[in-house]
Amino acid sequence: QVQLVESGGGLVQPGGSLRLSCTASGSISGINAMGWYRQAPGKERELVAGITWRGYTNYANYADSVKGRFTISRDNAKNTVDLQMKGLKPEDTAVYYCYADMSWASPRSWGQGTQVTVSS
Repeated sequence: QVQLVESGGGLVQPGGSLRLSCTASGSISGINAMGWYRQAPGKERELVAGITWRGYTNYANYADSVKGRFTISRDNAKNTVDLQMKGLKPEDTAVYYCYADMSWASPRSWGQGTQVTVSS
């Protein structure tokens, strides 16, 4: 079982930056993908960015709405995945959830979520 703890959310003005961090613990040796979803009020949860790794190679993917503004990165030594968010817009306001997938078939693990609010 994997436990995920997110940090770094908050209130930021439009155009500002935030860095979210997700730390994994537990059965981390089986994780081969992590990333971030978000859910705004009244909307479905959507994928923001994900990173998959095979050996020493990382593969990242992004939602079209965040390409060029958000960057996902992984620190294997710290068991963390970060999401650097720049050029934030009011429409980025949502609860951001970290997830982790195992290399074998098992339910996806989720963090508790962290609120990001972009407002002037």
